[in-house]
Amino acid sequence: MSSMQDRGYEAVIGIEVHVQLKTKSKMFCADSTIFDSGDNENTSPVSIGMPGTLPVINKTAVEYSIKTGLALGCQIREKSVFSRKNYFYPDLPKGYQISQYDLPLCEKGSITFKVDGKDKTVGITRAHMEEDAGKSNHHGDYTLINYNRAGIPLLEIVSEPDIRTPQEAAEYGRTIRQVVRYLDVCDGNLEEGSLRCDCNVSVRKIGAEKFGTKVEIKNINSFRFVEKAIEYEIDRQIDLVDRGEKIIQETRLYDPDKNRTFSMRTKEDAQDYRYFPDPDLLPVIVPKQLIEKLRSELPELPRDRALRFQNDQGLPEYDALVLTTERELADYYEETAKTCKNFKASSNWVMTEVLRELNQANKDITQCPIKPAQLGKMIQLIESGAISGKIAKTVFTEMWQSGKEPEVIVKEKGLVQISDTSAIEKIIDEVLSANTAQVADYRGGRTKLFGFFVGAVMKASKGQANPDLVNKILLEKLKG
Repeated sequence: MSSMQDRGYEAVIGIEVHVQLKTKSKMFCADSTIFDSGDNENTSPVSIGMPGTLPVINKTAVEYSIKTGLALGCQIREKSVFSRKNYFYPDLPKGYQISQYDLPLCEKGSITFKVDGKDKTVGITRAHMEEDAGKSNHHGDYTLINYNRAGIPLLEIVSEPDIRTPQEAAEYGRTIRQVVRYLDVCDGNLEEGSLRCDCNVSVRKIGAEKFGTKVEIKNINSFRFVEKAIEYEIDRQIDLVDRGEKIIQETRLYDPDKNRTFSMRTKEDAQDYRYFPDPDLLPVIVPKQLIEKLRSELPELPRDRALRFQNDQGLPEYDALVLTTERELADYYEETAKTCKNFKASSNWVMTEVLRELNQANKDITQCPIKPAQLGKMIQLIESGAISGKIAKTVFTEMWQSGKEPEVIVKEKGLVQISDTSAIEKIIDEVLSANTAQVADYRGGRTKLFGFFVGAVMKASKGQANPDLVNKILLEKLKG
């Protein structure tokens, strides 16, 4: 279909990101949060909503939520309240969810990220704490409920309706994931449901001020699917408006196999949930000292780190953005550069050789067999002229396979670069003597043969001749 702009429309998109906090126990009880436990193993009378049980707030979950709010530039309420959100689904054991409503812990923040090379800032309305529901497993004509997830701490991060394209929506989600992983408050595993997105989408004529009717797309666990689901929903809504039909405020699900959304239920409004303060929980009082303590513990966030890599270390923007995608990757790069004192060379080796090998092995940077100090030492060997860039690739492969130090590999395999002028002259003389016809052609004007001679010399030296000296001496000798 043609783009929405071509059809005279724009989209208004807001996203709710549900961040499952990486605590050892649940939001209101001591049940374990281990993902791969047996079905219904991580349950107790509290998490399955037995009558007479009382919730107790998880202090770590509150601290993780405050840290996230601070990283998103939110104001932190010194007094927030848990409420009961009343609705019934089979995987919500109590028949209500303990959440926050009018007095959330965090509010009025923002986040900035890159889309198509340009900065995009999206406001954060609120970030409130709540408990997760269980999980329904559908099997044909019956459904089984696993309550292991019920009660796991969630932080729901609600954006302002500032997003205008599916691409912005996906990048917003990726950036939220990046931040919570930097903070180490969530593992961000979308496949396991640790981070899920609800997308609110409406369309309106370009230039119109009034929002269209909002439709929610529920529980999307892939940023690629976020983009595709919103694209589909925008086209669906524009088609309805163009036909003069009414858009229904509802909740829809996305089917990635069919690439379409379908109706799940009519969308409730806040009054339908009959919110009221949970009588079993006192207000959450957060001392200013705790807020400032948690603020002081925040790591350097990805956007700030990328800017430092550009401004202080002279890296291109592309390098800086790639290297800061994960905190551990940025740490690896910085430790490498600390050893060899060469920022760009460290960036090049990490972004090309290291990431390529990790991708092929389906590993992440924490599983890299080459320590950053080892990579830094290898780069030092190149800088000092002890080995060439070509030899370095052989050394790198051996380091990856054996874990040995680069200088040990160079010594064991006799890979030291030949930088002795007389030794290189001898090899060049032998190559020229063996290729007299090519020498005559070169001197006759076929200067493209120079690459042939360089290759022959490097082959004769088993790749160990200093390429700069080879080029310099060859030029002199071929002049005749």
